[in-house]
Amino acid sequence: MIAAVICQILSKSGRDEQATLVSVAGIIIVLSMLADKLSGLFDALRNIFGL
Repeated sequence: MIAAVICQILSKSGRDEQATLVSVAGIIIVLSMLADKLSGLFDALRNIFGL
């Protein structure tokens, strides 16, 4: 959410390159958080089903 706001501000001020870098950094952060949550989910499923 914060990355989207910063991206819009940078875009409006004519700094498109920095806006692109901010959006890419935001995507990387979200994907790393998602990978951590998915790992926890798979661990929980393994414990539930005893695999």
